[in-house]
Amino acid sequence: MSSNPLKKLAGETAIYGFSTIFARFINFIFVPIYTYKLSTDNYGIATYFLAYIAILQVLFTLGLETGCFRFANKSANPKLVFSNALLTTTIASGLFFAVTSIYNQEIAGMLGYEGFGFVIVYVAAILMIDSVTAILFARLRFQGRPIKFALFKSIKILSETTFNLLLFFIIPTYLVDLPDSFLLKFISPAPDFTYILFAIFLSALVSLVVFIPDLLKVSFRFTPALWKQMMAYSLPIMVAGLPGILNDFIDRPLFQFFSPEGNSWESDLGVFQAGVKISMLMMLFIQMFRFAAEPFFFERESHKGSKQLYAEVMEHFTAFGVLIFLGIMFYIDIIQYLIGRDFREGLSIVPIMLISYLLLGILFNVSMWYKLSGKTNYAIIITAAGLPVTVAVNVMFMPLFSYHAAAWGHLLSYLVMLAVSVYLGNKHYPIPYNWKRICTYAAIGLALYFAATLLPLESLIIKYLVRTTLILIYIFIYLKIQKISIWKLKF
Repeated sequence: MSSNPLKKLAGETAIYGFSTIFARFINFIFVPIYTYKLSTDNYGIATYFLAYIAILQVLFTLGLETGCFRFANKSANPKLVFSNALLTTTIASGLFFAVTSIYNQEIAGMLGYEGFGFVIVYVAAILMIDSVTAILFARLRFQGRPIKFALFKSIKILSETTFNLLLFFIIPTYLVDLPDSFLLKFISPAPDFTYILFAIFLSALVSLVVFIPDLLKVSFRFTPALWKQMMAYSLPIMVAGLPGILNDFIDRPLFQFFSPEGNSWESDLGVFQAGVKISMLMMLFIQMFRFAAEPFFFERESHKGSKQLYAEVMEHFTAFGVLIFLGIMFYIDIIQYLIGRDFREGLSIVPIMLISYLLLGILFNVSMWYKLSGKTNYAIIITAAGLPVTVAVNVMFMPLFSYHAAAWGHLLSYLVMLAVSVYLGNKHYPIPYNWKRICTYAAIGLALYFAATLLPLESLIIKYLVRTTLILIYIFIYLKIQKISIWKLKF
């Protein structure tokens, strides 16, 4: 008897999802280390370089991850597909690495970090290694090896964790005892932004090392005809991905040019990033939902009443997202200790970023229409609609409001993208979302949040009793509106 393909898909989704959620969770755990051990300036500089890495990674993978799946499934010789992809990403990123390595000091000086040329080398090396391993990870997915995929991803995550712990808690003492250590060729004498980038570089090397047996099995052959077809398909995917990644990260480099006069832009960026990281608790929920929801939506597409079901899922998702918003904001006085004292002024952007990420989650739900209908070309239009909003808000208001402008840029950008997606979805694949009910959950959540904020409660015990009661009231209202018990939710 053949195995059930839907069960196989669900099982693989759970395994692939584990490594991604695990990575995000570990990344969140780094926040206390960085914000307690580093100054706001140093954390800001690390954030600045990491933003460039995130943007350039889209360029150097060249859309070939998706391209490999398309052509490997159609080719009589899938090995040739991955061979061409590996050669392409290796040569492109390798040339970038060679040039930046040769001129690392000049590039560092141009960016304002004279004497830190080795950091430029780390950035280029990370990009080169990640570009190569991205294709190797795609190869594992094509081969249907989710456990090996998750294992290799977890090794990379755990190695980065180990290197961070060593660098921030053990190496500084070692360097005090041995001031002439060879390690000073790679990092600064005291913890700073170089430690973060060095840890990522070392974990990338570990990731490459574990793939060596796989690399040895690859027959590196270049086939021009196949390569042209792959690039013709893949490059538009890369171009389509750029507005999305730029929309998420373009505000980081803009701090260098538009922070208020007299402010340290690195410090402003560091404080902003700390606030963003606290808000990532909402993104963890959204990411988990996405892994469960995407196969669910496609599985149900041909079923009767599927659109109504999608609309119901949206209601429950929004209601639960608002609950997370309340949970974080009502106990922010405790959560604040996850970040260092100097970063806590950035907590003022947390409610804005939480709402922004909730809007992004709603956008994911709404944007399923173009995936289900096959009209994926509209993804570019939707994502591109948000980018000018992000840039405009930051350019106009960052000189006045610093990182608050960056936070509002995210919120307004996601709101515009949501509006565009809803408009296009109603034309091409209408789903009967109950926007009145969705807005009701949001309005009740905001009303309870402002009520809790405005109540003059000085006693901590009374404050948390009141806020916990307000959360229970919200849950009761949600169950009342849905006319269901908590055990009958359809997730």
